[in-house]
Amino acid sequence: MPQVDSELFDRGQFQAELALKASPIAAFKKVIRRAQEVLDSRFRAGADIRRLIEDRAWFVDQILRDAWERLDWDEHGEIALLAVGGYGRGELHPHSDIDLLILLSSDDHERFRDPIERFLTLLWDIGLEVGQSVRSIAECAEEARADLTVVTNLMESRTIAGPESLRQRMQSITGTDQLWPSKQFFQAKRREQRARHAKYNDTEYNLEPNVKGSPGGLRDIQTILWIARRHFNTLTLQDMVQAGVLPESEQSLLAKNQEFLWKVRYALHMLAGRAEDRLLFDYQSKVAALLGFEDGDNKRAIERFMQKYYRVVMGVAELSDLITQHFGEVILRDGEYGPATPINSRFQLRDGFMEVTHPSVFKRTPFAILEVFVLMAHNPDIRGMRADSIRLLREHRHLIDDEFRRDIRNTSLFIELFKSSQGIHRNLRRMNRYGILGRYLPEFGHIVGQMQHDLFHIYTVDAHTLNLIKHLRKFKWPELAEKFPLAAELIDSLPKPELIYLAGLYHDIGKGRGGDHSELGAVDAEAFCARHQLPSWDSKLIVWLVQNHLVMSTTAQRKDLSDPQVIFDFARLVGDQTRLDYLYVLTVADINATNPSLWNSWRASLLRQLYTETKRALRRGLENPLDREEQIRLTQDAALEILEEHGVDTDRAELLWSQLGDDYFLRHPASDVAWHSEAILRHPHDGEPLVLIKETTQREFEGGTQIFIYAPDQHDFFAVTVAAMAQLNLNIHDARILTSTSQFTLDTYIVLEGEGGSIGNNPTRIEQIRKGLIDALKNPDEYPAIIQRRVPRQLKHFAFAPQLSIHNDAQRPVTILELTAPDRPGLLARIGRIFLDFDLSLQNAKIATLGERVEDVFFVTDAEGQPLSDPELCARLQQAIVSQLSDANSPQTEHKPIVF
Repeated sequence: MPQVDSELFDRGQFQAELALKASPIAAFKKVIRRAQEVLDSRFRAGADIRRLIEDRAWFVDQILRDAWERLDWDEHGEIALLAVGGYGRGELHPHSDIDLLILLSSDDHERFRDPIERFLTLLWDIGLEVGQSVRSIAECAEEARADLTVVTNLMESRTIAGPESLRQRMQSITGTDQLWPSKQFFQAKRREQRARHAKYNDTEYNLEPNVKGSPGGLRDIQTILWIARRHFNTLTLQDMVQAGVLPESEQSLLAKNQEFLWKVRYALHMLAGRAEDRLLFDYQSKVAALLGFEDGDNKRAIERFMQKYYRVVMGVAELSDLITQHFGEVILRDGEYGPATPINSRFQLRDGFMEVTHPSVFKRTPFAILEVFVLMAHNPDIRGMRADSIRLLREHRHLIDDEFRRDIRNTSLFIELFKSSQGIHRNLRRMNRYGILGRYLPEFGHIVGQMQHDLFHIYTVDAHTLNLIKHLRKFKWPELAEKFPLAAELIDSLPKPELIYLAGLYHDIGKGRGGDHSELGAVDAEAFCARHQLPSWDSKLIVWLVQNHLVMSTTAQRKDLSDPQVIFDFARLVGDQTRLDYLYVLTVADINATNPSLWNSWRASLLRQLYTETKRALRRGLENPLDREEQIRLTQDAALEILEEHGVDTDRAELLWSQLGDDYFLRHPASDVAWHSEAILRHPHDGEPLVLIKETTQREFEGGTQIFIYAPDQHDFFAVTVAAMAQLNLNIHDARILTSTSQFTLDTYIVLEGEGGSIGNNPTRIEQIRKGLIDALKNPDEYPAIIQRRVPRQLKHFAFAPQLSIHNDAQRPVTILELTAPDRPGLLARIGRIFLDFDLSLQNAKIATLGERVEDVFFVTDAEGQPLSDPELCARLQQAIVSQLSDANSPQTEHKPIVF
């Protein structure tokens, strides 16, 4: 413990203040407040973090001892005050719980009830955050026998006041020879750790990680120390080195990482003013500033800080796995191992784990550094590597240099890994965890731990990349064929599956360099292909996929897929069916690996539609594009066949169609045309809007809910409709707005529930939506109030200036508004209100919500159906939308240009 620190605690002055006051509470509070100010000042000045948290524990010792001594205790030494848990280790962060055990010699609690209650009341009154228990020595043994947490806390006890002999007696009956022997303790701690990791989705890369409990956090380091203390009787990481339990290199790295995490935790407590261990968005930028991170290298300070954090916890997780595996081999097997089964001259299998045949394997044959992962991929029953072999692998990582990377044995082995029928993702993940992948591919090393500060990308770039490869593998699982039917079908038809894994490895590798990551990644991918001597066709496909990996998603979500020109342009870019198949599978995996919540039913159906239409265009031939008239005729012919089957008068249907305009048949498939037409023809002309609701497809996972509205056109139709949908807690994902020549509106919306799920076959909910929309449209003067829902906490931390560009379409008489803005409840309803105020007619819309941002495209005309041509009006429109969607904390908006 620290020496006497008079600046932190001046006992003489404290005693003098106690003597001057009738109540001790004010004096205690003053000295506690003063000590925290001193410690916080030292933290800001860059003081050693280990010393700071030890100093706080020392200070609390002094306070507790003084508080204890104010009361009359038994002179026979039958009660003692003990520090347990983290406080028992002599470590306290600003608002950590001060865990205390009041230890009694006997079970006679009544004897000390009054002084104990007065002691604890004093601690609460002076503001100490205390967690306490009162137990006899026998009760400690009983509780410890039943509860792993109790025995863990007791292992780290210290006596603060009272006789040390009581603690020693307690330790003697709760030691490993009495209960929780080290083998049982180890197994229980491993179960406890796995359960804790599961709470955080078994990943170090949560957007708002818990510095203490998440994988790779402080609790993982402490688990190592607890296990070592129970089995090897060591107290610290340095003690483990001296006992031969831990190599000095691992001790040094763990200690360094622990100190960084301590700094983060100290800063969190200081900023929050409470025991906050979650690295919330609320604090990330402030912690980054406190720890001295600044903007630079094309990264913001917060991104540089979080990359450092993720690399630290990844390093802790790696060492935690390694050390606990070593402990398992020592503790559980007690030095007893089964016979070795040779694999080749360099590796053998023992008890399900791979091990080297000789400590010099990696030194003598460096290519074995990659070979071991290929062997494990070819033998999926292998459970992993022995701890000693992992340590040897880590010790020889420095052998991976430029010469190693050019060696044909190594390039061949790396490509062979991607041709494995199983284990690609598992072994790439191992390579990343052991620090091999980033050394073999330095460009990959740059993205390790790199986080993009938004809600769209919920993983670091390296974790996302490996997650994408995992999703590619999952498409082969029969149980996922229903969720990803087309991807599951296509993955097995790709002529060279290894190429899509390699494209996946490089698709985001250019991020964080300040340029177009698709273009930068394509350059890296081309160099990789050349170094690995891949055939020309393979190389061109990989480079093309990396360069265009975002195009299919962007086209599906931002362009009008009913426009034959859009399909033709995309088909021309793709060029052939093989590239289309590869790109579709890669796109689906990329979306799911970016953020699982992004894969909703409507996004799935958009991609399927784009794939199907492009496939049809490629089969027809790019020299024979489908023109508008032909597509309209095909749609009408197919719809007539459906109507005839349903007994509908086709002459009446064709008369109706003559009023609907060409765009209607371009934007709707034949099945929907027939569905709409039959309902319109049977709808009574009583002035009530027709509202039809159904799933867009029979597939459970691929289809939002389609809402079709047919009613006399009115100027405020769109604004009223979207405001009503906001009140009904619906998310609009697509809007197709049409007005017939008879001045009836034919609007189709694709919606999902507010939380992103499908409405499904829910008659009660469907009727609620239908009635709500009819009521709103029948009474447009009673304009639905725009719902003022509270902005979710996480969204508040992603304020940025909305951007809006306005330009006229070169091919159609519409003006296009492209909007990027922070997502907020009721956003679309607000835009609808502005369109109403500016007397605009909405012709079409593409709605996309990506994490904390929306990227929407609106196609509008003026009241006469003409594109906007007045620059002044456009400038006012731009200002109105940006002002309405701007947050008070947003940066100053830079308007995108208005182009006609």
